[in-house]
Amino acid sequence: MTHLKLLALDEEDLAVISAHMQDAVFKVGDLSFSARSGLFSLAANRFVWEAVDEAAKTFERRRSLLVFKRVRTVRSTGIDRRKADDVLSLLAVRFLPDGEGPDGKVELALSGKATIELDVECVEAQLADTGTAWETGSLPSHEG
Repeated sequence: MTHLKLLALDEEDLAVISAHMQDAVFKVGDLSFSARSGLFSLAANRFVWEAVDEAAKTFERRRSLLVFKRVRTVRSTGIDRRKADDVLSLLAVRFLPDGEGPDGKVELALSGKATIELDVECVEAQLADTGTAWETGSLPSHEG
């Protein structure tokens, strides 16, 4: 399988990235924000939903990098930045526009009711796989 590379410039594009990043796991220490350059990044172990073969019971994860540009500020709830080794799971990525302009908030919904909110000038995100895939023994599930 080839490495995934996606670009999001609007809410619909971001929904595609969200689908690919659902159930990605990462450590708190894998989060980075540079106020000077306006870049927020998240290095994660992405569950490869597009390669799921339930009949063969084979599943994959792949190291991926999700980068948001034009980020003004970052806020989080339910995350202790001092605990760099805490593991979080990404459930969804959403865009919440401010009025009719291109600016708004990108919300990263995480397990345990934690969230990361990016105040952005506009939607500009990139997702790229950065490493080879490895097999994982379980399919993520969500309690209803």
